[in-house]
Amino acid sequence: MAPRPSEVTLAEPRLPASAPRAGWAMRLVASRGFQSIVAAIPGLRRIARADGEALFDLVAGFVHSQILSAVVELRLLHLLMDGPAEARDLAAHARLDTDRMTQLCDGAVALGLMRRRRDGRYAIARRGAALLGVPGLEGMIRHHAVLYRDLADPLALLRGGETELSAFWPYVFGAGAASNPETARRYSDLMAESQALVAEETLRRVDLSRAGIVLDIGGGTGAFLTALGQAHSAPELHLFDLPAVVPDARARFEAAGLGSRTRITAGSFRDDPLPGGADTITLIRVLYDHDDATVAALLRAAHDALPSGGRLVVSEPMTGGAAPNRSGDAYFAFYCMAMRTGRARSPERIATMLREAGFAEVDDHGTSRPFVTHVLSGKRV
Repeated sequence: MAPRPSEVTLAEPRLPASAPRAGWAMRLVASRGFQSIVAAIPGLRRIARADGEALFDLVAGFVHSQILSAVVELRLLHLLMDGPAEARDLAAHARLDTDRMTQLCDGAVALGLMRRRRDGRYAIARRGAALLGVPGLEGMIRHHAVLYRDLADPLALLRGGETELSAFWPYVFGAGAASNPETARRYSDLMAESQALVAEETLRRVDLSRAGIVLDIGGGTGAFLTALGQAHSAPELHLFDLPAVVPDARARFEAAGLGSRTRITAGSFRDDPLPGGADTITLIRVLYDHDDATVAALLRAAHDALPSGGRLVVSEPMTGGAAPNRSGDAYFAFYCMAMRTGRARSPERIATMLREAGFAEVDDHGTSRPFVTHVLSGKRV
């Protein structure tokens, strides 16, 4: 039996002889003796401790995430919103041993999700309450079980092995792969729950109040268009997505009182031409699901579907480019890798692709929450 990628024995790491070595300062920091000396010097002890704690957080990160997962699965934060509780009462609710529940709650206290009162009862902390206030966050935490199984062997993932996450998001392989209504609903529900913050940030960054017709490509059940329609009364709303999502999208628009302002066209941008007539096209969390060739073709199609003066808006989490960031480069990049077709990109890379597609005027509208989304737009002249 051939070894798995992570079981392959690697040779002692050696770079070409011409490669420059790490600077003297980094070689000094990497010295065990230097670390011992620094830890004993009062003026430098704080720096050594901060580095040590940061490294330990990286080592223990998976355990922390699993404590979070257990707290969410047991809905402990929801229970504590009704008031402080003793560990034995929480344990009875969860059908756990009281001692194990105490350990879980103490872990949640250490992570800032709960706080322990002087009387020994547990109460929700500010960070725990904030978690409940983020739409879709609990759903994503539950969903992470799939991603974690793929990351259990990170070298296999990096070397291009099969992933469970790619089966969870089959729509990225085309309309035929996502023809199952239950698959489409599972995807749409998860995305729609978290779309509120993305829509909020997008509409804060770019003004769509004077748009005539907004075509949202790959918009699922219409969460973004619903937010747009509720924020601005002028734009007509046009959704373009797979046939399986149409019934739920229509129900969402009707429930929001937007039925008379909306139009739905069923199709796949990978297989079908884009509908015409819109002066604004939006791509909300779409590009990072797909490889460069698919994205380039989509951007060209969007450019050709717009009239002169028309605008394309791209909104999704992005990497930091020359300055890598934790959300884009350490989370979304690996999530997209596990999808097998996706790729997180920097604003600079997306801007370049917009220009290559024909958009002469490209604006970076920035973000105040990079872990939610980053907004760019391109104008057809």
